[in-house]
Amino acid sequence: MRFNANLTRLVLFFSTLLLPAIGFAYEPQEHETTTTDSVTTAGHDAAAHGEHGESAKFDPGKMIMEHISDAHDWHLWGHTHIPLPVILKTDKGFDMFMSSRFNHETEIAKGNLYTYKMHHNKIVVWDEVLNAENQEATHHLYDFSITKNVVTLFIVVTMLLIVFMNIAKSYKRRAGMAPKGMQSFFEPIIVFVRDDLAKPALGSKYEKFMPYLLTVFFFIWFSNMLGLIPFFPGGANFTGNITITAALALLTFIITTINGNGHYWRHIFAMPGVPAFVLIILTPIEILGMFLRPFVLMIRLFANISAGHIIALAFYSLIFIFGKGGESIGGGLGVSVVSILFTVFMFAMELLVAFLQAYVFTLLSAIYFGSAVEDHHHDPAEDFDGKPNSHHPATINA
Repeated sequence: MRFNANLTRLVLFFSTLLLPAIGFAYEPQEHETTTTDSVTTAGHDAAAHGEHGESAKFDPGKMIMEHISDAHDWHLWGHTHIPLPVILKTDKGFDMFMSSRFNHETEIAKGNLYTYKMHHNKIVVWDEVLNAENQEATHHLYDFSITKNVVTLFIVVTMLLIVFMNIAKSYKRRAGMAPKGMQSFFEPIIVFVRDDLAKPALGSKYEKFMPYLLTVFFFIWFSNMLGLIPFFPGGANFTGNITITAALALLTFIITTINGNGHYWRHIFAMPGVPAFVLIILTPIEILGMFLRPFVLMIRLFANISAGHIIALAFYSLIFIFGKGGESIGGGLGVSVVSILFTVFMFAMELLVAFLQAYVFTLLSAIYFGSAVEDHHHDPAEDFDGKPNSHHPATINA
């Protein structure tokens, strides 16, 4: 009961913090105006934004995509950002500067070698004279910047090192004694990964793969939980980035391929006991399935984590949509009750999904490893080539 009460308080706390965070991020701003020859012109086309001075309309799609996408700076509130290093490899060499050089209105920055523009969250070389992308220079542009997801990666790795180095020291210091503190919290989870995931899938060979399985489980779990915190150093959609899930799936694929034994490869390229004419169809399917496994791992984690963030942000967007940018306070307040309740529910679901997706990824990885290292259990009623043994009693009796 006490755990449930604390969980409820935690959910309400994070939900209360998330609403103003999004509100500050998308506070309606008036267009800047300039006067030339006694004619007042808006900073943007009046046809697209209505009358001069009208507040910018709230775009829920843009807001959601900005929150779930990677970025070259870390947004805190309003116009406050934490700048991150921009590292670009151009045809003239490396160009390095802080992302604070980018103007948040024009999204143009003057680098040391070129002028750059942020175009759909991608940095391109910008020609100030032509006011267009410099295609020739852009062709040689490679982005090695420290983005928000890269910073999150460093944070998660640091958390893992701190937590498990402390646990390792605790085991040495308290050898033969009951676990205490952080050790007592994580030990049941470690035992769960070993006894319920690794051993059933890998049998006696589980110890070889335990370091990877434990690492990937806690890496995904910590990343998912950090992404649910709506303020720095949380809030990044780290495991909802397909490049991150692709890297994790690739590691599982490499380990599976390297550890595959002869029995595993025979079943892929020439399944025993299958006629040759069937192998013409079956072998390509098995080879395709070998590559589909990591693809499924990648898509499953990416889609589930991104979907949770999108749904929660979509509920919050209803407040600003019905509020009409502050014009209808009653509409915003009225829908906010339902919106916040649904978001609290989604947040509670995300706490479960954060653990569940780490569990599923680790379980499937263990199953793939198990299929790769599984020994062939020879049936004494068969010869070593898979054909019936005519001298075995079971065959004679049959």
